[in-house]
Amino acid sequence: MFVRIVKMSFHEDKVAAFLENFHEVKQHIRNYPGNRFLELYRDKDNPSVFFTYSYWENESDLESYRQSELFKEVWAFTKKLFNDKPQAWSVDKLVTLE
Repeated sequence: MFVRIVKMSFHEDKVAAFLENFHEVKQHIRNYPGNRFLELYRDKDNPSVFFTYSYWENESDLESYRQSELFKEVWAFTKKLFNDKPQAWSVDKLVTLE
Protein backbone atom coordinates (compact mmCIF):
# COMPACT_ATOMS: atom_id res chain seq x y z
CA MET A 1 0.00 0.00 0.00
CA PHE A 2 1.19 3.50 -0.71
CA VAL A 3 0.00 7.05 -0.19
CA ARG A 4 -0.75 9.64 -2.85
CA ILE A 5 -0.71 13.31 -1.85
CA VAL A 6 -1.89 15.96 -4.30
CA LYS A 7 -1.63 19.71 -3.67
CA MET A 8 -4.05 21.91 -5.58
CA SER A 9 -4.34 25.70 -5.57
CA PHE A 10 -7.52 27.35 -6.83
CA HIS A 11 -8.69 30.77 -7.85
CA GLU A 12 -10.47 32.14 -4.80
CA ASP A 13 -13.77 32.47 -6.64
CA LYS A 14 -13.56 28.82 -7.81
CA VAL A 15 -13.18 27.16 -4.39
CA ALA A 16 -16.92 26.65 -3.91
CA ALA A 17 -17.19 24.94 -7.31
CA PHE A 18 -14.29 22.64 -6.45
CA LEU A 19 -15.79 21.70 -3.08
CA GLU A 20 -19.23 21.06 -4.55
CA ASN A 21 -17.76 18.80 -7.24
CA PHE A 22 -15.51 17.00 -4.76
CA HIS A 23 -18.49 16.19 -2.56
CA GLU A 24 -20.34 14.80 -5.58
CA VAL A 25 -17.50 12.49 -6.64
CA LYS A 26 -15.71 11.60 -3.39
CA GLN A 27 -17.57 8.32 -2.82
CA HIS A 28 -16.91 7.23 -6.41
CA ILE A 29 -13.19 7.90 -5.96
CA ARG A 30 -13.13 6.20 -2.55
CA ASN A 31 -14.93 3.14 -3.95
CA TYR A 32 -12.66 2.84 -6.98
CA PRO A 33 -10.91 -0.56 -7.01
CA GLY A 34 -7.68 -0.37 -5.05
CA ASN A 35 -8.52 2.82 -3.14
CA ARG A 36 -8.47 2.22 0.61
CA PHE A 37 -8.71 5.74 2.04
CA LEU A 38 -9.46 9.30 0.91
CA GLU A 39 -9.30 12.60 2.75
CA LEU A 40 -9.38 16.25 1.72
CA TYR A 41 -7.43 18.87 3.64
CA ARG A 42 -7.48 22.67 3.46
CA ASP A 43 -4.43 24.81 4.17
CA LYS A 44 -4.71 26.82 7.40
CA ASP A 45 -2.99 29.91 5.98
CA ASN A 46 -4.33 29.89 2.44
CA PRO A 47 -7.97 28.75 2.12
CA SER A 48 -7.55 28.36 -1.65
CA VAL A 49 -5.02 25.53 -1.24
CA PHE A 50 -6.20 21.94 -0.78
CA PHE A 51 -4.56 18.54 -0.46
CA THR A 52 -5.99 15.12 -1.21
CA TYR A 53 -4.52 12.24 0.73
CA SER A 54 -5.33 8.73 -0.46
CA TYR A 55 -4.16 5.17 0.13
CA TRP A 56 -3.86 2.78 -2.81
CA GLU A 57 -3.24 -0.96 -2.75
CA ASN A 58 -0.57 -0.63 -5.43
CA GLU A 59 0.63 1.69 -8.16
CA SER A 60 -1.29 -0.13 -10.86
CA ASP A 61 -4.57 0.63 -9.04
CA LEU A 62 -3.76 4.34 -9.02
CA GLU A 63 -2.75 4.18 -12.67
CA SER A 64 -6.00 2.39 -13.51
CA TYR A 65 -7.92 5.16 -11.75
CA ARG A 66 -5.91 7.81 -13.60
CA GLN A 67 -6.90 6.17 -16.92
CA SER A 68 -10.58 5.83 -15.97
CA GLU A 69 -13.48 7.90 -17.25
CA LEU A 70 -14.15 8.96 -13.65
CA PHE A 71 -10.70 10.54 -13.32
CA LYS A 72 -10.85 12.10 -16.77
CA GLU A 73 -14.17 13.78 -15.93
CA VAL A 74 -13.07 14.91 -12.47
CA TRP A 75 -9.73 16.23 -13.70
CA ALA A 76 -11.22 18.00 -16.73
CA PHE A 77 -13.54 19.90 -14.41
CA THR A 78 -11.00 20.54 -11.65
CA LYS A 79 -8.03 21.70 -13.71
CA LYS A 80 -10.04 24.63 -15.10
CA LEU A 81 -10.25 26.01 -11.55
CA PHE A 82 -6.51 26.03 -10.75
CA ASN A 83 -4.48 29.17 -10.24
CA ASP A 84 -1.20 27.23 -10.08
CA LYS A 85 0.17 23.93 -11.33
CA PRO A 86 -0.85 21.02 -9.06
CA GLN A 87 1.83 18.95 -7.35
CA ALA A 88 1.66 15.25 -6.56
CA TRP A 89 3.72 12.83 -4.51
CA SER A 90 3.55 9.06 -4.20
CA VAL A 91 5.07 7.97 -0.91
CA ASP A 92 5.43 4.79 1.10
CA LYS A 93 4.10 4.85 4.63
CA LEU A 94 6.86 3.78 6.97
CA VAL A 95 5.37 4.22 10.46
CA THR A 96 1.91 4.71 11.92
CA LEU A 97 1.48 5.58 15.58
CA GLU A 98 -1.91 5.25 17.25
